[in-house]
Amino acid sequence: MFQIHNIQFNEKGLVPAIVQDVKTKDVLMLGYMNEESIQQTLQTGYATYYSRSRQKLWVKGETSGNRQAVKSIAYDCDQDTILMQVEQNGVACHTGNWSCFHEKTEISSSDEKYNLNILNDLYQTIVNRKSNPVEGSYTTYLFDKGIDKILKKVGEESSEVIIGAKNDDTNELVYEISDLVYHVMVLMVEKGVKLDEIKEALVNRREKVRS
Repeated sequence: MFQIHNIQFNEKGLVPAIVQDVKTKDVLMLGYMNEESIQQTLQTGYATYYSRSRQKLWVKGETSGNRQAVKSIAYDCDQDTILMQVEQNGVACHTGNWSCFHEKTEISSSDEKYNLNILNDLYQTIVNRKSNPVEGSYTTYLFDKGIDKILKKVGEESSEVIIGAKNDDTNELVYEISDLVYHVMVLMVEKGVKLDEIKEALVNRREKVRS
């Protein structure tokens, strides 16, 4: 069982805290906590950290609204690092990115060529474009034009999928389906539909297929 008195704080009375999204399992950020911030986190249910620069406690999202509802908290086998699983509201990074670890390079073996979290990554990238428009971005352009433009593109891409299938060209069909998936995700973000909601609906669909 998690006990604060078991934690091995460093000489400054701090312990690093790795923060992970409870649903996507993405690592969101690394913060530091002291005994008081941990106690406040446990009492309120919201992630509270210790700012080394300001030398005081701070609640994640207290100014931005991007709060972290803590679902579980644990320490490692050496009891000198904390892992918190949270329900992230909005983005975790002050740059506007979903995760503070957005600068990354994929390293894949020959049998692990593709990122299995590509749907999550694509969805969060689209969310970020909506929250943080980028000049010249096609995604930003779609959001600027609004729902009618997005719906028109979904319709066009649906037609392209049909044409690709009729042409009996697998490469063309794959390309058009991926285009459709992207535009449907833009529609989802515009209408506030979460990727987890689609996943849940697909789980229900799977059960119906199996029955």
